[in-house]
Amino acid sequence: MNMPVFYDHFQRHSHGEGLKDHSTHYCPGCGHGIVHRDLASAIGDLGLQDRTVLISPVGCAVFAHYYFDVGNSQAAHGRAPAVALGHKLANPDAIVISYQGDGDLASIGLAETIAIAQMGVPITVIFVNNAIYGMTGGQFAPTSLLGQKTTTSPEGRDLSMGRPLRVAELIAQLDGPVYVERVALFDPKQRLKARRAIEKALRLQAEGRGYTFIEVLSECPTHLKLTPELAEEWVRDQMVPVFPLGVKKEVAAEPWFRREPPSYDVDAILALAGAERAAGAAEAAQRPSHPFGDLSLKLAGAGGDGAQTAAMILARAAINAGFDATHIPSYGPESRGGTSYADVHIASGEVLNPAAPEPDVLVAFNAPSLGKFGPTVAPGGTILYDSTVIPVPPPLPPGRRVFALPFTQIARDLGRPVAKNMVALGALQAATALLPPNQLVVTIRQLLKDKPAILPVNEDAFSAGRGAVASMRGP
Repeated sequence: MNMPVFYDHFQRHSHGEGLKDHSTHYCPGCGHGIVHRDLASAIGDLGLQDRTVLISPVGCAVFAHYYFDVGNSQAAHGRAPAVALGHKLANPDAIVISYQGDGDLASIGLAETIAIAQMGVPITVIFVNNAIYGMTGGQFAPTSLLGQKTTTSPEGRDLSMGRPLRVAELIAQLDGPVYVERVALFDPKQRLKARRAIEKALRLQAEGRGYTFIEVLSECPTHLKLTPELAEEWVRDQMVPVFPLGVKKEVAAEPWFRREPPSYDVDAILALAGAERAAGAAEAAQRPSHPFGDLSLKLAGAGGDGAQTAAMILARAAINAGFDATHIPSYGPESRGGTSYADVHIASGEVLNPAAPEPDVLVAFNAPSLGKFGPTVAPGGTILYDSTVIPVPPPLPPGRRVFALPFTQIARDLGRPVAKNMVALGALQAATALLPPNQLVVTIRQLLKDKPAILPVNEDAFSAGRGAVASMRGP
């Protein structure tokens, strides 16, 4: 190597001190170490270190940024190709490498992989295929072999689980790629071919010729439950017949990717955005004034409590009234119990951040939601909760208006317990006057236009909620 592409010390363990300053997190016999060595060699030999950006998503190579002294960027599971494309378009001179495993690339990230390969933009994908999910416990992957035993196919993968996905062949069928090859690591000859393939892929990218893809058949002794030597034999004898080695596509493409980098001149960007900003200001000027400016709300409860529906009605009613409004649902893992929530913003101008980490208003339908979000309500804010299911509330921060109202019991008395969210919506309107009551009723009617039989009781529930707040305030 012409340049020291690896860091002198790996800071992940013991801050790069002692015996661990050059140890990686990979298991003994894992192929990632060899691929890292060959990739670093190619980057150094081609003189690309200062131009390289390595994308390492979730997977066994998630800590690659501790080892490669290049530009590094993390990506969410499966999203490395999209992040790589962003880097390439933002800095066309960069050498962008998407380094991925079979679970990351061939499962959750397959759509991004195919879409960006078809575009043909010069990036390089290094796809490490060890036929199993190495990081998360040895589950079967899209590339696991028929008959292969894993933690999620203990009797062996059968046809009902699908056949192994030949990714290199799949990518080679697309129009965008100019070079696709599958290599292996099980003996010195194959390792030399792998190194040459990786170097060739980077060189073609550096020349602007197009998208390149290298699939590397790699050993995973830990989850194969084999010694490193036997794991190499397994790759040779079991994987290669299913995933034949060699070049799958090679196109003699002329260099074509010559793209001016985006402008980062603030004045120029603002000038381009001037017309759009003026249009936005004109639109905002037509909106009615809201007494709260930008009001943030969080509605939370268990699945089935109706918090999401109530939040959607709020946002729609606000938009119908001429305000800017956003509704961001967040569903927890529980279908019943626990908490799921929705964030709503209502603003006279533009909602700049749809999240509500410190809401002005909280509506809580169950105890976990009140306990979790009650302390986050902004000073001077309002908290409404269902006292039917929360008879004894947790400690709530001072300086907030608190309305303990029996949403569920009021709905039961009306003969429709599931209408408790309409009760809460009416109580919210009466407690905050955030929108005119008729605006919310009209939106409820729009939502239930195909269910006329239940519309009257939902309107009654809304009115009952408003009445409950009025009775708390007295005559």
